[in-house]
Amino acid sequence: PHFVFYVKQLLEDEFGQRAVEEGGLTVITTLDYDLQGIAQEAVTDSVAANGESLNFSNAALVAIDPANGQVLSMVGSHDYFDEESDGAVNVTTRSRQPGSSMKPLAYTALFEAGYTPNTVFYDVETDFPSDVGTYHPRNYDLSEHGPVTVRKALQGSLNITAVKALYMVGVSNFLDFADRMGYTTLGDRSRFGLSVVLGGGEVTLLEHTNAYATFANDGVRNETVAIMKIEDAKGEVLFDYEEEKKDGSRVLDENISR
Repeated sequence: PHFVFYVKQLLEDEFGQRAVEEGGLTVITTLDYDLQGIAQEAVTDSVAANGESLNFSNAALVAIDPANGQVLSMVGSHDYFDEESDGAVNVTTRSRQPGSSMKPLAYTALFEAGYTPNTVFYDVETDFPSDVGTYHPRNYDLSEHGPVTVRKALQGSLNITAVKALYMVGVSNFLDFADRMGYTTLGDRSRFGLSVVLGGGEVTLLEHTNAYATFANDGVRNETVAIMKIEDAKGEVLFDYEEEKKDGSRVLDENISR
């Protein structure tokens, strides 16, 4: 249901609610029905198997074809009809904190600034003064790892080194980079500091997945696509993706993306 309502909203934005609900449109979407079934099963099984032990009651999943931005599966919650966990809410399009999955974005911006995977940072506890007080990040294991390469820091998801990487890039420069990668939820820049690299800024799963798809597409970013073709009640084509599709835009150097 989440994908259906997502597409319905896209159609209403383009044609208006009345035309969508009464116009007899035929709509072909990008959804891969087999993959959607697998995705729904994976999300449902994950919540059932791990929810209680890890203290969560919901999950979501998006799959995108990196080559063209087409949404192949969209599972907005583990159960659309579960009112206790607000199952009707499509989590894939709602802003959520992404945790450490923002770190690769910061390291990519670091590479653009001229650093490399072999650059060494000191993973030791460090104070970062700011306008609202001192920021003192800790690693998830509460330990320090000394001199580490960026490659090792990313592999180990080290918090302190990630914050230092963002510090070298600059928060404002990083938010510019995030805009280029397609994020639309980080506009109020006064809200964000160095903790944004650890997930302190909310993003949508749909945009976040598409940013990762850009990595997989060697730095060429595509807009997400959910609709392939629209016909009216008379069979006249109102939209055909194959005729109107646009080439993706290069937002990253190929080698940096790799």
